[in-house]
Amino acid sequence: FLSSVSPEEAVKWGESFDKLLSEKAGLDAFTKFLKTEFSEENIEFWIACEDYKKSKTAHELLPKAKAIYETFIQKDAPKEVNLDFQTKEVTSQNIEHPIITTFDAAQNTVYRLMEQDSYPRFLRSDPYLNLV
Repeated sequence: FLSSVSPEEAVKWGESFDKLLSEKAGLDAFTKFLKTEFSEENIEFWIACEDYKKSKTAHELLPKAKAIYETFIQKDAPKEVNLDFQTKEVTSQNIEHPIITTFDAAQNTVYRLMEQDSYPRFLRSDPYLNLV
């Protein structure tokens, strides 16, 4: 599963959700875990938002914003993430004129959901416990 990860590294992931996501191996491990729970759309959305925020020009934002919206946010999107009505509305309104912060509210909602829900389960999962 993750033979290249040292126990010390894995222990760090248990310190905070941020630490887990900030390391490629941690992100990969967490993504694999979410796939076993059939909720990988959350981390895929988060990664897409991180990538979106690296856009250098306004010209890059529109196609990326539309792709993220169509994949994760619009009703019946193929990988629809669980957002409250308010967040979904705000994001939908911003999509016509996307700016760098267009997905911030939605990304924060999904981040908190993963942090409070999936992350504690990840820390109790066998693949993780076998690492540490």
